[in-house]
Amino acid sequence: MASFTQAGLCTQPHHRLSLWSRIMQAVSLARQRRALARLDRHMLCDIGITPDAAQQEAAKPIWDVPRHWRQ
Repeated sequence: MASFTQAGLCTQPHHRLSLWSRIMQAVSLARQRRALARLDRHMLCDIGITPDAAQQEAAKPIWDVPRHWRQ
């Protein structure tokens, strides 16, 4: 599954971010997931994502962050 986060948000490794920065990134990710859930089939096709994959991503809880954030 592709990551739906903005690349290059911060030049520091994630583990060095402040707690506030981590919270704000998690909130942003949750917003992106909600927006993804609202896209129709044609819009999802345009970005190369199946409706099932979009729903799976949108259903993830806020604490389920991309693997590279946990390093």
